[in-house]
Amino acid sequence: MTQRSEVVGCPACGRRNRVPAAGDGRPRCGACGAPLPWIAHATDDDSAEVAEQAPPYVLVDLWAAWCGPCRMASPAVEQLATEMAGRIELVKIDIDRSPQLSARFAIQAVHTLLILDRGKVVARTTGAAPAPALRAWVEQAIRTSRSTTDA
Repeated sequence: MTQRSEVVGCPACGRRNRVPAAGDGRPRCGACGAPLPWIAHATDDDSAEVAEQAPPYVLVDLWAAWCGPCRMASPAVEQLATEMAGRIELVKIDIDRSPQLSARFAIQAVHTLLILDRGKVVARTTGAAPAPALRAWVEQAIRTSRSTTDA
């Protein structure tokens, strides 16, 4: 498989950086060293590498092109990925192009968001929400996941 990547702007200095879809560690700006938003797209073929084996927490956005709430929520989800750069990876999955993932995660409605911790689903929500509500949900999921793994 060829390594895919996205070009993202650094929230701190504005420099554009190429960020691979999968990799070790967390992406940082080549100019200033600030954490970069890690936004990747995955399919049935590469989801294990891109989402399930990623080191930070992964916010999985399961969406469809025909889904109105998905289109409304997408900017808020991407804003959250930028605000939480260095803490989460956002992986976007088009359910129509990835039916095996839809079945694996038992997706019955879109827009669905999952939080993965080392490949394990630790939180799930459905529907569109504004960025502050999404951030609160992600923060709570991370706190809850950490408290259960630290125990």
